[in-house]
Amino acid sequence: MMDLTGRILIAMPGMEDPRFAQSVVFICAHSDEGAMGLMINKLADDLKLSDLLEQLDIEAAPGARQMPIHFGGPVESGRGFVLHEAGYQSSISTLEVDARFSMTATLDILEDMAAGEGPGRALIALGYAGWGPGQLEDEIGRNGWLICDASADLVFGTSNGAKWSAALAVLGVDPLVLSAEAGTA
Repeated sequence: MMDLTGRILIAMPGMEDPRFAQSVVFICAHSDEGAMGLMINKLADDLKLSDLLEQLDIEAAPGARQMPIHFGGPVESGRGFVLHEAGYQSSISTLEVDARFSMTATLDILEDMAAGEGPGRALIALGYAGWGPGQLEDEIGRNGWLICDASADLVFGTSNGAKWSAALAVLGVDPLVLSAEAGTA
């Protein structure tokens, strides 16, 4: 089994689940027990960080940065996750994905961000995408996903509307030539 932790999944045009159509998913963890990732190119109903902070009774400092909230996936859609550059460490718990990326799912990171601290580059998501043992490998085998390397520029610096085609470009693939049909040569 190839470890996909820290890699990007790119939904193929024939993706069976409409929630994942043209999605770009950053894989935070992958093992024999399954996989967990965050969709990084779909927004959660015009929610912004200020809305989330207000719901959680966290006061934002004047000038605290504003950012959209992403739809991370259909599992536990009320739970928040912050994908961020490595270097920031929560006082409670941060998952080090690899040398470049980390993920924190505890309230203290939002408190730090509200205070104008926290990670320099981050993406906030509600919910996540999850796969059971062998499920993701099966979807890849059925032509559901392409895999590319992740970069901070792709994850944090590319607009949501451009991430799918930008991820394909990492592989040298033109979206116009993709087919939803799988085949063998």
